[in-house]
Amino acid sequence: MHTIKRNILCTLTGGILTAAAAAAALFFSSAKVNTAKYPVFGVDVSNYQGDIDWNELEAQNVSFAFIKATEGSGHTDESVRRNLDRAASTNIKVSAYHFFSFDSAGETQADNFISAVDRSEIDMPPVIDIEYYADKRRNKPSREETENILSPLLKRLEEYYGVKPMIYTTLPVYYRYIRGSFADYPLWIRCVNCEPDLIDWKFWQYSDKGTLTGYIGDEEHIDLNVYNGSFEDFNREFSVSREKADISQGKAE
Repeated sequence: MHTIKRNILCTLTGGILTAAAAAAALFFSSAKVNTAKYPVFGVDVSNYQGDIDWNELEAQNVSFAFIKATEGSGHTDESVRRNLDRAASTNIKVSAYHFFSFDSAGETQADNFISAVDRSEIDMPPVIDIEYYADKRRNKPSREETENILSPLLKRLEEYYGVKPMIYTTLPVYYRYIRGSFADYPLWIRCVNCEPDLIDWKFWQYSDKGTLTGYIGDEEHIDLNVYNGSFEDFNREFSVSREKADISQGKAE
């Protein structure tokens, strides 16, 4: 009897250790991207990348870029104006993103973003970046609190830009806040360990340790992303706006 119990205990212990090892291997692994399946490649940037040569990014097959614009109700990224203006002279399709605050009203956050990014300056939907910050991981806001801020923010942006905003988030935040009430919004998911193949996503941030040439800033790395589809799908979905085409032509002349 003691031998049987010992064997069962050893089997259970071995199974637990094997599962823990597999989980640890996944956590510390880096996502691998099938470039044949996801050929459309892009970046997201902020003031941390400093001075960016957008033509050099384009030469490295960057097809799209998400540019940080604002945070909360009062902060504007120092480089947003420079990045939007310079990116307009390339064929890179751009959007801009707003870092969501759990601590201020959705209406004033929307006003902050709209004041920084005109509707004519972006080719793709505006983005709300919602993730834990400071002590929010330990003291998670409730779903109701979050929805009361996020819903009017999304509504206001959709009214101004004429398209459903995209939501950028991590897997834990997705499952806590987004999956239910906001599942009909396009999703840009961060998952740097493996492909997020169990959810429906539009863009996937697969690395926060990328390195390209063409930027000089405090951060040596740049975030790397792919689009869920072919080049034909991408160009069909995000055709360049007439306003931006006119801007680019004017700058080229």
